[in-house]
Amino acid sequence: MDKFRMIFQFFQSNQESFMNGICGIMALASTQMYSAFDFNCPCLPHYNLAYGLGILLVPPFILFLLGFVLNNNISMLAEEWRRPQGQRGKDPAVLRYMFCSMAQRAMIAPVVWVSVTLLDGKCITCAFCTLVPVETLGNASHPRLSQGEVQRVLARIPCKEIYNGQQLIANEVAVRYLRCISQALGWCFVLLMTTLAFLVRSLRPCFSQAAFLKSRYWSHYIDIERKLFDETCAEHARSFAKVCIQQFFEGMSTDLVAARCHLPRKAPADAGEAAEKLLGITDWGTMNMALKSWHRCKPPLHLHPPALSTGNGWAGEGQPPTHPSEPRRETAAYYSWV
Repeated sequence: MDKFRMIFQFFQSNQESFMNGICGIMALASTQMYSAFDFNCPCLPHYNLAYGLGILLVPPFILFLLGFVLNNNISMLAEEWRRPQGQRGKDPAVLRYMFCSMAQRAMIAPVVWVSVTLLDGKCITCAFCTLVPVETLGNASHPRLSQGEVQRVLARIPCKEIYNGQQLIANEVAVRYLRCISQALGWCFVLLMTTLAFLVRSLRPCFSQAAFLKSRYWSHYIDIERKLFDETCAEHARSFAKVCIQQFFEGMSTDLVAARCHLPRKAPADAGEAAEKLLGITDWGTMNMALKSWHRCKPPLHLHPPALSTGNGWAGEGQPPTHPSEPRRETAAYYSWV
């Protein structure tokens, strides 16, 4: 349990680790889904290709979209892309970095699905069983069958229980031939994806390290800024609700005192702290205006240091800052009279 707790805490350490954990779980889920999937080839000439390629390509597309849906940054990316210019410019490099980062993580589960499917070989056997070279692997001269009849016989190769073309081509030979081709394609696909991932991860910082660091920094900044804004809004809403409820009960207490029902209670001490956290935003319209202003014109990313006050006034008004003088060094000399 301690190991699982440590792994869970690592996944929660930052957004990147969390999304890596989600993508890893989706990759494991894709393999479990494929192993639990009951593959049933229709064994018909006009349906085998559609069924085999559909199982090979449609689930990876769904997993790719699911990877985007589970990524929390997709809404942040859309918001940053669609927001007005305002007082803060939009950097296309940051948007590209965010999209590429999400796309790379969302591609993990589809790549695992395609790799497992190709290495298993059922989809390729079902999709391309009618393209088996009978002249090379079988006995094309044995029966005088039309092209349509040959296609119907070959379409039943994945269905061993209803296959009746052993005299044309052995079922084991055709299945082994197609499975070898599928596994070769699967290992080539795995090698290609691994090589591309290696090149992207290792060579990209070598060519544009400064641009890569800037894009990564501002991407993390946008994520942290959004979280802090949500936390600040939640804290403001809590303080607003606390003060509103406190004022409601104070009004009720005043009415009860006027009616001589019972004495009012003393206001709690934390009501003043909640009022201070409102920062002057004390009504519905002002809060809505603040939220619209945050969306339309976010503050520029330029921090101004606060002015420091001195004994004669404010520092920084055309006067150079005064530095304390260094203490004088005193040297003691000793003379001896001999």
